[in-house]
Amino acid sequence: MTPYSIALVASLALTACTRPPTPSGIALTGPQAGAIADSVRAFAATVARGVSDHGPAAWRSYFADTAAFFMASEGRLVFPTGDSATRGIEQLGRVISHIELQWGDSLRVDPVAPGLAVLGATYHEVRVDQAGHRIEESGYFTGLAQHRAAGWQFRDAHWSVLAPPPKIP
Repeated sequence: MTPYSIALVASLALTACTRPPTPSGIALTGPQAGAIADSVRAFAATVARGVSDHGPAAWRSYFADTAAFFMASEGRLVFPTGDSATRGIEQLGRVISHIELQWGDSLRVDPVAPGLAVLGATYHEVRVDQAGHRIEESGYFTGLAQHRAAGWQFRDAHWSVLAPPPKIP
């Protein structure tokens, strides 16, 4: 074996034992990634509880209030900024009287850098409008969670609604 091949094998072995660098160039250790994942899972539980207990207005504290924030749903940009989210949430409060949000057991967290993680989960939501009509919806949610002075918040979010099965004649 040549010195070059020994160095290559050693380098590959070392690389296989460490987490790759994040986009910021900072590698997270296993314990750091685990701590971020646990913290984001706790944040997700807080979001579901908060929205279920306090209705649509609770979303305002879970979405970053910045121009960088955006939210898409079903292939459309619903809120292009934090300001548009604030206005939209105010309107939702006039239409929706109650929400129950539940994350599925498949909740995944991918820590990508210190203070940043991608969250993905199935969800089930029940909404009741002011007239008492009940709407149930299930789908998949993804969001970039960022740790800020206020704690974890979604920097961006996307909701995909599971289409109902086709009706068989």
